[in-house]
Amino acid sequence: MRILVSTDAFPPNCGGSGWSTYELVKTLRARGHYVAVSRPHFGTSGAHPLTMYDGFAVREYKAWAPPIPFVRNYFTNERLYGRYARELGEIIRQEQIDVVHAQHFLSSPASVLAARMEDRAVVCTVRDYWPLCYWSNLIHDPKATGLCPACTPLMMTRCIRPRARWAWPLALPVIPYMRRNLAGKRRALGRADAIIAVSTAIASDLRSRTSDLQDTRVEVIPNPVDVEGIRAETTDDGPPLSEPYAVYVGKLAQNKGAKRLIPAIVRARLRWPVVVVGDGPQRMEVAAEAVRSNVDVRFQGWLPRVEALRWLKHASVLVFPSHGPESLSRVLLEAAVLGVPTAAMDTGGTRDIVKHEETGLLSKTSEDLGDDVRRLSEDHALRHRLSEGARDRVERRFAAPVVVDRIEALYRNVVRRT
Repeated sequence: MRILVSTDAFPPNCGGSGWSTYELVKTLRARGHYVAVSRPHFGTSGAHPLTMYDGFAVREYKAWAPPIPFVRNYFTNERLYGRYARELGEIIRQEQIDVVHAQHFLSSPASVLAARMEDRAVVCTVRDYWPLCYWSNLIHDPKATGLCPACTPLMMTRCIRPRARWAWPLALPVIPYMRRNLAGKRRALGRADAIIAVSTAIASDLRSRTSDLQDTRVEVIPNPVDVEGIRAETTDDGPPLSEPYAVYVGKLAQNKGAKRLIPAIVRARLRWPVVVVGDGPQRMEVAAEAVRSNVDVRFQGWLPRVEALRWLKHASVLVFPSHGPESLSRVLLEAAVLGVPTAAMDTGGTRDIVKHEETGLLSKTSEDLGDDVRRLSEDHALRHRLSEGARDRVERRFAAPVVVDRIEALYRNVVRRT
C-alpha cells in the first residue's frame, strides 16, 4: 500500500505526537508499505527541499504567519489549508498514494481537502482537543480546578479573559472568528473516511461535545510504542543516582499539573530526591515552592531522548500530576515499557494506560496523589507488582505491531470503500 502521512511534528526535534508518528511510519515501512511524509512548517513561505530522518524524506511545506494573536491563527489555519492541500495533492498524484493519514490539527483539514480533491481515502488521528477547543486543552481559566464544560459563547468570553488579561474587552470581537474556526475544523474532520481517537476519553468527547461528528466513523486506536526499541535505547552504565528517586517528566505547565508536584511530595513525606526532566513556564513557581517546602528537587531541563529515558528507567516512582485532559500520555507509555511504578492523576485517557492497583495508582485529588506516592515509596512489593503489570499491559495493547495491525486493517477498509 502507498501511504501519505501528513504531520505537524516529526523527529528529531518534536514532542510525543511526533515520536508517535515516527513509530507508525517506521512500522509501516518495515511491513513493506511505501510511506511518504509531509509536514507544514512556519518560517519562510514556499516549498522547501527534503529533510531526512532515519531514511524518511520529509517534504516540508513552509509558510509564514505573523506573531500576532488570532491573526497568526488565521494564517496557520484558514490561509494554510488550501495552499497546503494543493501541495499534498501533488504528492498524491506523483507518488500514486492510496490513503492519506493526517496526524494533527495543522495537517488534518488540508489533508482531508486534498484527499477529497484527488478521490483518495483519508484517515485523521486526533490526539488532543483541537476539534473542540480553540486552545486545544479545555482549560478556560488557569485558576479553575475543573475543565471547560462546553465551548459556548459565554465560556469563550471566560477563556479569553485570563489570556488577554487587561486587554480582554478588546479581544471579545474575535469570538465569532473563534467559533467559525472550530466549526470549520470539525466540518473538515467530519469529511474524513475515519477518525482515529487515541483514547476512549478523546472518542467520548468527540461524540458528546459536538454533533458535527455524529455521522463520522470513530475508531479508538492508541499511539504505537516501540517496546523493544525503547528498552534497547536504555541499555546504559547504570542509574544516574546511587539513591532512590522519584521523577517527573514533561513540560512544567498548567495542563501538566506542575504546581501539584511539590504539594504531593510534601504530603507523601518523601525522603528521596525528586528529579524533574523537562522545563516550562511554571519552573520558577515549582522551584520556589520546593525551596519553601524544603523538598530536594533536581531540575535537569530538556534532555536528549536517550538521557531522558535513562532517568525514567531507573526511577523508583513516576509522579504524574496532570491537570488534563490527557489524551494518551507518551510518558506513561514509556514508563510502562520500562516498568516504572506510576502514581497518576486520573485525567482524560490516562486510565487507558494505568489500571488502578494493576499497572499503577490513579488519584482523583491532589491529596490522593500524595498518598499514592507515599504508598509506592514505602512498599517495594507493590512497586514490583505494578511494574510487572505495566510491562505486560503495554506489550499486549500498545506495542507497535499490535497497534499497526489495527491501523492497516482500517486502511484496507477505507480504501475499499472509496
